[in-house]
Amino acid sequence: MAGFDNLNTDFYQSSYSVDDQNHGPYAYPDAEGQAKNPYVQYDYSQTMGYSAPGMMQPQQPYSGQIFQPTPAFTPTAAQSMYGSSFDDEPPLLEELGINFDHIWQKTLTVLHPMKVADGSIMNETDLAGPMVFCLAFGATLLLTGKIQFGYVYGISAIGCMAMYCLLNLMSMTGVSFGCVASVLGYCLLPMILLSGFGVLFSLQGLMGIIISAAIIGWCSLSASKIFISALAMDGQQLLVAYPCALLYGVFALISVF
Repeated sequence: MAGFDNLNTDFYQSSYSVDDQNHGPYAYPDAEGQAKNPYVQYDYSQTMGYSAPGMMQPQQPYSGQIFQPTPAFTPTAAQSMYGSSFDDEPPLLEELGINFDHIWQKTLTVLHPMKVADGSIMNETDLAGPMVFCLAFGATLLLTGKIQFGYVYGISAIGCMAMYCLLNLMSMTGVSFGCVASVLGYCLLPMILLSGFGVLFSLQGLMGIIISAAIIGWCSLSASKIFISALAMDGQQLLVAYPCALLYGVFALISVF
């Protein structure tokens, strides 16, 4: 024991005793000399930023109906032209732009050269009537033994392009190619009568020349009248009728010879 007491006296002497363990954790003094305990007890009863899923605040209940969402867009009656029912859909011919009433009015305008043309109707791009008249003209030529379908469509295309360029230069408003093709095609109707006369008798005599000249004047007068009314080209009918007469003169030559 004497040796142990001597060994114990060699260690650093401190004021710590066993009795101080009940006084709590050791406090370190700060710069001001006051003791601060780093192991300060924390009040865990306070509300923290994160909580367990079971302890979260209850959300507001869903007030809507399941599988019945609120529509984000409701179409109005003005946005639907014909409605959603199949019974209210327009006819197929109307969707294709084929209006028999307008076709009939244009045909009457061509057959009556002195009738005032309706510019609003004549300014439409309607190619149903011209296609029928071109086919009828080729069919009547076929009855006389002349297979000229290629010449009919080729001359029609060249004539439409030439008249399209000419009318855009002469008019202030301008015109579309479809409108020019529609008017020239409708005015081909009297030429079908000329080719029909060629089925009954020969057109290479004096009578054929007179009938051909009358038909050419009829077609050119009708076409120029429609162009003048549709494009508001007052006082220029003779200037428009001359190139139209040249175009229909070529069709007359096909019918006669």
